[in-house]
Amino acid sequence: MTENTANVREARAHLADHINQAEQGVPTVITRNGAPVAAVVPIADFEALEEAADVLLAREAEAVLAEGGPTVTMAELLADLFTERAEGAA
Repeated sequence: MTENTANVREARAHLADHINQAEQGVPTVITRNGAPVAAVVPIADFEALEEAADVLLAREAEAVLAEGGPTVTMAELLADLFTERAEGAA
C-alpha cells in the first residue's frame, strides 16, 4: 500500500487533500519533529482496526473467564475508569 507522509504544518495546510487521498485508499502519516504521531486513513481501515481490537479484547476476556479469573460488574468497571481519569487530571 502506498503511504504519504506530511509534517503537522503541511497536514494542516492540505487537510482536504489528505482526506481525498484517504477516500482513494491512500493513508497519510502525520509527523512531528520527524516522528509519526497520527494518521489520516481510509474509514474502512479504521473500522477494520476497531473490529480487530474488539475481537482481541473479547478473546482476552474469554481466556480470563476460562481460567476462573475475576469478573466485575459494569458499574465497577465504570467507577474504576472514572477514578483513573480523575486521578490523571489531578
